[in-house]
Amino acid sequence: MTSLDRAHAEEPPSPAPASMQGAVEQAAARPARDESILPPPTSFWARHEHALLGTISMLVFLAFWETSVDLGWVNPLFTSSPSRIVRTAIDMFADGSILVDMQVSGFEFIVGYGAAIVIGVPLGILMGWYSRVDAVLDPFVSALYATPRIALLPLVMIWFGIGLMSKVAIVFLGAVFPILVNTITGVRTVNADFVKVARSFGSNDWQMFLTVVLPSSVPLLLTGLRLGLGHALVGIVVGEMYGATHGLGFLIATAGARFQTDKVMVGIIIIAAAGIVLTGLLRLIERRFERWRPSIGG
Repeated sequence: MTSLDRAHAEEPPSPAPASMQGAVEQAAARPARDESILPPPTSFWARHEHALLGTISMLVFLAFWETSVDLGWVNPLFTSSPSRIVRTAIDMFADGSILVDMQVSGFEFIVGYGAAIVIGVPLGILMGWYSRVDAVLDPFVSALYATPRIALLPLVMIWFGIGLMSKVAIVFLGAVFPILVNTITGVRTVNADFVKVARSFGSNDWQMFLTVVLPSSVPLLLTGLRLGLGHALVGIVVGEMYGATHGLGFLIATAGARFQTDKVMVGIIIIAAAGIVLTGLLRLIERRFERWRPSIGG
């Protein structure tokens, strides 16, 4: 290598132009774009897209249903039509014939579902926390949970008669097991570190239940309440179809036997609407308790 080549190799690289350095510094100083700090959508459609899509799809379905009946594509004896259902509902509410059925079904639901919560939640906590309690009761819970509740209907009628208490018992049996099983699972999935910390501070079992076990099992407990809600509504219909004189299930059964499709659809829609409203309330409660959950990765 010549001295000229050596001098050229040892020469330090020439600095970049000032304009290029300024561009690089500005790019480095510019903050990265964070999607989480972007402003929320401002258009009405973007803010309510989910609700609007659901409303539009429902309106299209109702319009198609009404049109198919009016054009004679479908026999109204089998499906009725939205306009006929609305007229029948107005007449039933006007003469008060459906109010008694709603009161009877509402009483059965409140008592049966409330008893399922009062019994299912504490019993689920005990079975999930104490292994001996679980060992004693698990065979009975597993057997009854796997047994279709409709198979117990004749026994329930024999034990409680054909009055309201038999319907309450069917609602209770339908709702208690989802609540019980989900509560047991929620208690068993409590973080062991929380238990160790509470024990290290000398917490007794009662304090442990109130401060650690119950808050940690709330998400699964609320899931059990939502599942039990659906089973309770099914229990109302099933129970009132046998040996009842009032109730929405009795209305559906008698109207179906007489081919009064309008009345059948009115009873079904009332039960479905009650389920939607009550499920929405439970979802609101669930969102309230979701604030306790730690964010993933943070």
